Amino acid sequence: MRIILQKVSQASVDVVDETSGKPDTTFEPQHIGAGYMLLVGVEDTDGTKQVEWLARKITNLRVFEDDNGKMNHSIHDVNGSILSISQFTLYADIRKGNRPSFVKAGAPDHAEQVWHQLNNALRAQNLTVKEGRFGAHMRISLTNDGPVTIILDTDELGI
Repeated sequence: MRIILQKVSQASVDVVDETSGKPDTTFEPQHIGAGYMLLVGVEDTDGTKQVEWLARKITNLRVFEDDNGKMNHSIHDVNGSILSISQFTLYADIRKGNRPSFVKAGAPDHAEQVWHQLNNALRAQNLTVKEGRFGAHMRISLTNDGPVTIILDTDELGI
């Protein structure tokens, strides 16, 4: 799995109706205050092992400032929330030509299942997790706080 984690002071997502280009009224826009906005990419080889490791790492990551301005607090310490967005384009291969290849991205059924598994694993850690809509055209707004942006890649980490 590949995740782009951004520490945010706020983030939101809505879904665009592909036909009209206007907001999709069947999706209630999601908003969070302080916390993390996660962009989540899944490969076909990802499963429970990767989900469990990532949920533990995300929950315990200390990137929020303490009273001395040091990154000592976790998302729990600041009562933060998560906005999770599935994003297959994190597996874009741009080595050849100018059009990205997405052959390393997980098959949609598998990717959606693993993405939900991650979100549920984070909820099991007593975190509020809001989601975009899998496979939809979304508009995401966020205010990166710090800025703090961290890349988590289970392949690179040997997970």
